[in-house]
Amino acid sequence: MTTTDTYVMGRTPEEYERLRQQSRVWQDATVTLIDREPVAPGARCLDAGCGPGETMRLLAERVGPTGRVTGLDVDGDLGRVAIEVLRSEGHEQCAFVEADVETTDAVPDGGFDLVLGRLILLHVSDPVAVLRRMWRWTAPGGRLVIQDYDLRGVEVYPELPVVAEWRRVFLGTFTAVGRDIRLGHRLPHLFAEAGIGAPDGTEVAGRLERLASAGGMLAATYRSVSPIAVARGIITEAQRDAWLADMAQAMTECPDHSVLWPLLIGVHKRRFSPSGS
Repeated sequence: MTTTDTYVMGRTPEEYERLRQQSRVWQDATVTLIDREPVAPGARCLDAGCGPGETMRLLAERVGPTGRVTGLDVDGDLGRVAIEVLRSEGHEQCAFVEADVETTDAVPDGGFDLVLGRLILLHVSDPVAVLRRMWRWTAPGGRLVIQDYDLRGVEVYPELPVVAEWRRVFLGTFTAVGRDIRLGHRLPHLFAEAGIGAPDGTEVAGRLERLASAGGMLAATYRSVSPIAVARGIITEAQRDAWLADMAQAMTECPDHSVLWPLLIGVHKRRFSPSGS
């Protein structure tokens, strides 16, 4: 998350819970990407845009008590709660830094064996500049691991007007504030623009779910962007309320319609030392 520009999804208790649920949904995909090359016990890890700390837990489990996991996020309240939860679970190796990934000087260059950014670049004003910063934070021999959405793929079958309206509002809001809804698809090109080079590997994860359950995700994300959507004139408050009622009705009347989630696209790159070792 960043303070440089508007954070599209808002900062409410409901949004924080949605973030936790989203993290659990994509846990297996994140584990697959992280474990492409094992994280050594004792390693130093940075979770940039750590949010509620769910990915910090995955890293802490891998580095063990002799390692270090630092979470970085502009939302200090959310980050401090995340650390309290992690330490209550015995992960004393976790720490939190309240800072903006786009501007902070609090992160040392070359300080981390693994730098992870999951669903962060979609929310920053200059993804290439942030990638350059994250690459600097990656130690020689360490890895940079990035996951982000291509939001264009959200569909329902058979088609429903309520999902078409979700696409208009949700994608339109991201576009209106200058966010790239194709960002996940562009990750290899963004790596090249940042001077990092081609990724060592990629992972693409998808999810197909019944509307009876996926409708909750659609409603939660619509609700989260609605303040900005209303402010930008994309919807009115009356349209927001009507859409939420329509989605609840669709979940009841069409529970078995198939909803395709956005693609979660991951890339990773090892930073070799100048000697090539």
